Order: sequence, then structure tokens, then C-alpha cells
Amino acid sequence: MIDESFHITSLDVRRFDFGRSLRGYDPVKVEQFRDQVAEEMERLNRINQDLDSKARSFHEQLRAFRERDKALNEALVTAQQLRAEVRDQAEREANLVLKEAKAEGDRIVETARSEVRRMEQELDSLDRSRRTYLAQMRALLARQLSEVEASESGRTPVSPQAEEEAPR
Repeated sequence: MIDESFHITSLDVRRFDFGRSLRGYDPVKVEQFRDQVAEEMERLNRINQDLDSKARSFHEQLRAFRERDKALNEALVTAQQLRAEVRDQAEREANLVLKEAKAEGDRIVETARSEVRRMEQELDSLDRSRRTYLAQMRALLARQLSEVEASESGRTPVSPQAEEEAPR
């Protein structure tokens, strides 16, 4: 188990004094080993710092990606809501246009029917006027004929009404 409170640096390794003893280790080999250990610790510290830097960079990128993901999701939801609103609005407008077109069509049909009724009434009136005119013309022609017949026979002209009323 490693003690978390125990930290040793390459400088600590270089400065550590082993002390002297009578039949101890070869001082030159101890110094060489200490230098190798210190260099290895420096190399590992550099690698550790690089890895820490990369880890911080990756964490920052991850945070940025999560923020972008969140923003994209929010934009997607907003776009979906907007699409639904636009579709609903278009349907409402289409229904309104259809209702207006139907109302306009109904109005045009009613105007046409009214015009047809007016024309039929006018035609009936013209037909009555024609019949009245023809009846008047018949009466006039009958009077004229009666006057012509009377002038040929030397008698006084009698109106057709008088002729109808006269006893036979």
C-alpha cells in the first residue's frame, strides 16, 4: 500500500545522503543509481504532466461537446416545435381559405340564382306584355277589319264588343 502523504521528487533523490559505513555500498554505484532514479522520476513527472494536461484538455473538450450536444438537442426540439406550429398554422390557414372559398362560392351561386329568378320574372313580365300586346293588336285588327267591312257594306262600323253584345 502506498502512503499518499509520502511524496518524493527527483531533487530529493539527488540530495539524499545515505551516510558512510565501513563496509557499505560502492559510493560511485550508489551515485549512478541515484542519478538514474532521479532522471527516471523527471521523465515520469514530465509524462505525468503531459498526461494531466491532455486529461484536462480532454475534459474541456468533453464539456464543450456536451454543451454542443445539449444546444443541438434544444435546437432540434425547438425546430420540431416550430415545424408543428408551422404545420398547424398552415392547416388553419388552409381551412380558412377553404371556408372563405366555399362562402364565396355559395355567395356566387346565390347571386346567380337570384339573377336567374330576376330574369325569369322579367321573362314572365315580357311574356305577359307580349300577350297583352297581341291581344290589343287582335282587338285593334278586329276593329279595323270591322271598319273595313262596314265601309264596304256602307254601314257604320260597330266595335267587336258591340257585335258581341248585339242580339243575333
